[in-house]
Amino acid sequence: MTEELGILELILGASLTVQLVMLILLLASVVSWYMIVQRLMLLRRTDEELVAFEAHFWSGIDLSELYQQGNQAVADGAPPTGVESIFRAGFKEFSRLSQQTDIQADAVLEGARRAMRVATLRESDRLEANLPFLASVGSTSPYIGLFGTVWGIMHSFRGLANATQATLATVAPGISEALIATAMGLFAAIPAVLAYNRFAGRVDYLLNRYDTFVDEFSGILQRQTYALRARQPRD
Repeated sequence: MTEELGILELILGASLTVQLVMLILLLASVVSWYMIVQRLMLLRRTDEELVAFEAHFWSGIDLSELYQQGNQAVADGAPPTGVESIFRAGFKEFSRLSQQTDIQADAVLEGARRAMRVATLRESDRLEANLPFLASVGSTSPYIGLFGTVWGIMHSFRGLANATQATLATVAPGISEALIATAMGLFAAIPAVLAYNRFAGRVDYLLNRYDTFVDEFSGILQRQTYALRARQPRD
């Protein structure tokens, strides 16, 4: 308890500039932890949705029925996300283009793939949201803390000019105040860096799974497109 009170007293006794640096680092740490928890829950939910949808997709269900099952969520204002949104974008475009008999099979397939690529980019933006902030906190917080430390040490040594006797006891409190800024900078940076690296790797994994799904789904659509065109009467 004595140590905690001592640290608190050092913070309250620091110069205004150092206190401002500490406040910035504290806010950055709080916001980054909020984003870490939020991203962790989002990526975990996205991973579970991916596994569940792929199991449902490969269960042999009719694609039209699978598409219709997501219409209720869209009607409720909560459209599906993740791999299901990619599936819906591709199947919707495929269904629309397939009804036009004057379009070649390759054009139908390319239109569906283009719609899925756009949906994948949207999902990429959704998954990568807030990651730049974590990267910024991780890269800049140590330097912000170092600035507070340098400023605090300068302030402490300037105070020695007015001191009648320069001893370690005279300068130690000021240096201790300044070093707290460095510690706070590391406290904010380390979790942000670890979380960013972890989340960035997870996002890359999910996007690779999405690309694999697009290729597999495109193969299914290609077979259906050529089969549909083969059944249509020719002029």
